[in-house]
Amino acid sequence: MKKSVVAGVIMAVISGQAAAQSWLLTDAATSTEKGNWQTDSKQLKLQGSDFSIQQKVLHGGKQEGSKVLQITSANGLTIALSPTRGMDLLHVYGHGVRLGWDSPVKEVVNPAFINLESRNGLGWLEGFNEMMVRCGYEWTGHPVSKDSVMYTLHGRAGNTPASKVEVSVQDKAPHEIRIRGLLKETTFKKAKLETWTELRYIPGSDSFSIHDVLTNRSDYPHDYQIIYHSNFSAPILEKDARFIAPLKAVSPFNDYAKKGLKDWNVYGAPTKDFDEMVFNLTPLADKNGETLAALINSKGDKGVSIAFDTHQLPLLTMWKNTDTLKQGYVTGIEPGTNYAYPVTIEKQQGRVKQLAAGQSATFSLTYSLLKDAQAVQKVEQRVKQIQGDTKVSVNDTPIAIE
Repeated sequence: MKKSVVAGVIMAVISGQAAAQSWLLTDAATSTEKGNWQTDSKQLKLQGSDFSIQQKVLHGGKQEGSKVLQITSANGLTIALSPTRGMDLLHVYGHGVRLGWDSPVKEVVNPAFINLESRNGLGWLEGFNEMMVRCGYEWTGHPVSKDSVMYTLHGRAGNTPASKVEVSVQDKAPHEIRIRGLLKETTFKKAKLETWTELRYIPGSDSFSIHDVLTNRSDYPHDYQIIYHSNFSAPILEKDARFIAPLKAVSPFNDYAKKGLKDWNVYGAPTKDFDEMVFNLTPLADKNGETLAALINSKGDKGVSIAFDTHQLPLLTMWKNTDTLKQGYVTGIEPGTNYAYPVTIEKQQGRVKQLAAGQSATFSLTYSLLKDAQAVQKVEQRVKQIQGDTKVSVNDTPIAIE
């Protein structure tokens, strides 16, 4: 009896894995590269919400050779990511709402044209225009030099082309689309980290999820850090837009941010010479460790939320950059394992994680476009439910000094 049950489970798993059509777009191990490629629901003869998936190779300027892989759902979201730039999300559109921002950097810059060590370790900024960029994994945070090694701004994952890219579409409704990419951060005698990134999307939905698995492939333990630097602007970010999240504590990143602590979670209009303010947050979660953070427009009828697991991503950073429109009017909601201080400070204060040889860590996040007041209210209620009677501790002293 037990044998038949086990056999049935195994067959079900095998059947579930086989019930999908898949395509290998890139594979460094076999020199495979599909280049320009596309498919859609009609070509695949799938019923339900129409969708298309298309990869384009870009040409000209600093985006020469960069790739953009885009999912377009007729009744849902359009999601664009770049396999050339760490499988990071470029922008998301749906229901007349954009998730993303207008960076002065307009091209999808090929990492081959970026020197991360330029400008004293700030070269990362020369390609920064994504809606979501993975900061890590070997290190993240502000640049610092120690023992003749320069730890550049926010690590190297976001400027690492994927060594392997796979696309799959489930045959059975609701025909979930999965895009997987393999990032390798490997340096002789220093690191051998591999991350399988995965984006999952059901056509017609207003949400998508990220599922990443980081593995230490070396024979020695290795530190790691990750911040999911998620960036938003108009039409959600505007004067009197609000940041909401259930929280235990708030503190300013530095003395400049102390000036904005009084109304840290409310945004102003584009302001010349504003500079950036960063706030360190300790999220409050439900009994399962789940929480969320959101940006809501001034009218309360549009927004975006990010749900995440505090067992995986225990900390949260809010980046407030309400400078002029041309300079980059943007805010960041950034779940992570650490704050954005240099890796030396984060390690000193005990916020750097470590993987044993062969060990893996998993990170899952769900992004939702809040298209109307009803969707916004649902998120607000969830935040209030988790917050409960817990008072937010506001500390006006930065926890570290760079």
